[in-house]
Amino acid sequence: MFVVLYSWRIKPDLEQRFIDSWSEITQYFIDNFDSLGSRLHRGSNGIWYAYAQWKSAEQRENASIDASCLTVRNLMRDSIEESFPEVRLEIEKDYLIPA
Repeated sequence: MFVVLYSWRIKPDLEQRFIDSWSEITQYFIDNFDSLGSRLHRGSNGIWYAYAQWKSAEQRENASIDASCLTVRNLMRDSIEESFPEVRLEIEKDYLIPA
């Protein structure tokens, strides 16, 4: 499994737009590229975090947004005040219990 960690500072008045856009894009990757999904978190430090799971790094690299998602992607990007570099994570041990 391959995991990518994202983090952002979201514009305060655009948080719901960010959540909605992020949700739609996540579902797009699940439906079209067999992504293993993602989780979105709001940190106590004001930073938002998401991690996306993929079967492999290659699977993630082959996933792309087509014209049907460009507007949603732009809405999401416009909601972001500051974006931090993504972090690629390799799982060493996994004790998460599926919901």
